[in-house]
Amino acid sequence: MFKTVLGSIGIVAIVLLTAFILIYNKLVRIKNLVNEAWSGIDVQLKRRYDLIPNLVATVKGYSSHEANTLERVTQLRTIAMRATSISEKTDAENNLTTSLKSLFAVAENYPDLKASHNFANLQTELSNIEEQLQLARRYYNAVTRDYNSSIQVFPNNLIANFMNYKQQAYFEVNGDTERETPKVSF
Repeated sequence: MFKTVLGSIGIVAIVLLTAFILIYNKLVRIKNLVNEAWSGIDVQLKRRYDLIPNLVATVKGYSSHEANTLERVTQLRTIAMRATSISEKTDAENNLTTSLKSLFAVAENYPDLKASHNFANLQTELSNIEEQLQLARRYYNAVTRDYNSSIQVFPNNLIANFMNYKQQAYFEVNGDTERETPKVSF
C-alpha cells in the first residue's frame, strides 16, 4: 500500500513537472517571438530615421524660410530614436508622423520641390518604409496578443507569475495621429 501511494505521488509529480516544463517552454517561445517582432519594427524605424535627414535636407534646399518645420522634424526624429519603452516609442512615432505630414504640406507650396526627382524618390521610399512598418507593427501586435493571452490563462498564469513574466504593450497608433502612408503626388 505504501508503494502504491509513493508510486501515485511519483506519477503526479512527473505529470506536474512535465506540465511545468511544457508551459514554461511555450512561454519562452512566445516571448522570443515578441522580441523578434519588435526587432522587425526597430529595423523599419531605423530605415525611417535614416531617410529623414535626406528628406529634410532636400526640402531645406528649396524652402529656406520653413526652418521651424524642418527643425521640428529633426527634433522629433531624435526623440523617437532615444525612446526606450514601447509606450515612449509609440508617442514619439505618432508625433514624428504628424510632423512629417506637416513637412509634406510645406512641400505642396513649392512646385519646384514637388517636381524634384530626388524629393519624389524620397517620398516613394518613405511610403515603402511606412508600408513595411505597418506590416511589422501588425505582426508585433498579433504576437503580443498571443503572448499576453498565454500568460493570463490558467495554469500558464501560475508559471508566468512565478517567472515574473509581464504583459507587453502594443505598438498602437493614437487616434487622431493616424499613420497614413504619405501621399506621393507629382
